[in-house]
Amino acid sequence: MSALLIAGTDSDTGKTVLISALAAYWQAHSGGRSLGIMKPVQSGAGDRELYQRLFPLNQSLSEINPIHFNSPLAPPVAADKEGRTINLENAWSAFETLSSQKDWVLVEALGSLGSPVTHETTVADLAWDWRIPIVLVVPVKLGAIGQAVANVALARQSRVHLKGIVLNCVAPCTPQDIEDWAPIDLIQSLTQVPILGIIPHLPDPTDLSRLTQVASDLALERLMPMRG
Repeated sequence: MSALLIAGTDSDTGKTVLISALAAYWQAHSGGRSLGIMKPVQSGAGDRELYQRLFPLNQSLSEINPIHFNSPLAPPVAADKEGRTINLENAWSAFETLSSQKDWVLVEALGSLGSPVTHETTVADLAWDWRIPIVLVVPVKLGAIGQAVANVALARQSRVHLKGIVLNCVAPCTPQDIEDWAPIDLIQSLTQVPILGIIPHLPDPTDLSRLTQVASDLALERLMPMRG
């Protein structure tokens, strides 16, 4: 099984942008090898429709997102509100099937490693249960250092394999902004986790050629399976 889970330090950190960049690069340079994208749990509208529109995945919405809630809330809260239960066995079965069909699967987490998936389970727990390595997206903003440290600490506590951190400019940012709010050397020193690159602010996060270029500037040898 070759899969990678993309988590953030919070909501709206740029998980979707990183997955889109990696998918765009894979589509352009993988030599026809297949890709699957999955968001096990989604609350509200958004990512599953975007992925289906941007990439030739040959996946239905339910295959991309097996558990969906209409309420844009944390899944256990949304489930309670809608009178439903969350059966992660269905999501696991969908993931197993997709992994058997595709050369590489990108999995998008809902929120941070500490975000609840059920009343008893967090994203970090799911990553451990499914044995998926993680890349953490950290937005370049005030508070980024502490959020990175806290999520890395949870990853270690949960015994998951954290491959690295990607910084994302959620708003236009200068090199000085990055140095002030998300200094690479300090984050790497405090977490002992490598930073695999920086995603610049993208006015159009659906521009596939720009997404491909952005991905090419990341440490792809740590992010995706290489040939041979």
